[in-house]
Amino acid sequence: MRIFHKTSFNFIKHRKIAYVISMVLLLSGIVSLAFRGLNYGIDFRGGSEVVIRFEKNVEVGSVRAVLKEAGVSGTLKQYGIDRSFLLSTVFSGQTNELKALVSNAFNARFPDNRHEIVRIDSVGPSIASDLKWSALKALLGALAAILLYVGIRFELKFAAAGVVAIFHDVLTVLGLFSILGGLFAFMPLEMDQSIIAAFLTVAGYSITDTVVVYDRIRERIRGRKPSEYEAIFNDSMNQTLSRTIITSGTTLLSVLILFIFAGPAIRGFAFAVFTGILIGTYSSIFVAAPIVYDWLKATKSSVRLRGGSVS
Repeated sequence: MRIFHKTSFNFIKHRKIAYVISMVLLLSGIVSLAFRGLNYGIDFRGGSEVVIRFEKNVEVGSVRAVLKEAGVSGTLKQYGIDRSFLLSTVFSGQTNELKALVSNAFNARFPDNRHEIVRIDSVGPSIASDLKWSALKALLGALAAILLYVGIRFELKFAAAGVVAIFHDVLTVLGLFSILGGLFAFMPLEMDQSIIAAFLTVAGYSITDTVVVYDRIRERIRGRKPSEYEAIFNDSMNQTLSRTIITSGTTLLSVLILFIFAGPAIRGFAFAVFTGILIGTYSSIFVAAPIVYDWLKATKSSVRLRGGSVS
């Protein structure tokens, strides 16, 4: 099945509109990051996560009130079934002290509703700092490897534009996490290691989609004059549009189902991948290829492909 067969959209003509849209998204995210920051999980801020399971149903508001009276601050959300809850807190004491404090509070308030502390995970501030730095190094290392790969396969202009598109995708998703983080109880959008994994997934997906467009441009541009580049870029993007829509659409459908039916613990990951693929599909057409075109136009240079040159 093929959709968008033999399209003739003039992507290059409308590229400046896409640039404005991208700049609005990026600037909104950057402003939010500067003033609101990110809603860090315990991986990056330190603290403890406690999973509590009750024998009978209990309202999340009642559980939150008991914890507040006991002096345990933090965020509380349902975890899986209605009788289980996930508590994230920055607790200065030992793990055993936190467990005893929570258990005593619930035993006193809900004597007829037995509870169980399923698990407690704690991360110290120094470990959280190390994890944050390791995550940043992983992202920068991935971008460097992508730059090297695309630079060897195509040329520097293509590689640089591809990395710019990846930064565009990651920063846009990061901005959405800052803008929406903590606003919705069902989707707290905490920044943790799973989100870093999502960013790496988005980076890989974005460059794969971009390389497909680049390959079609390379097939058509060999032996052509710079005056023909606009038509070649448009034709190449139109010819790959059907493949892009089908591939992205099926992936988005799978991630959307994961987002809807998965629990809160994985919903942030699903949101990051969903928005990242959506934005990555957009950037491969409206950011990466147009930047290469504008670069070639501004420098009045021709494309020098690996293994040959174009005059």
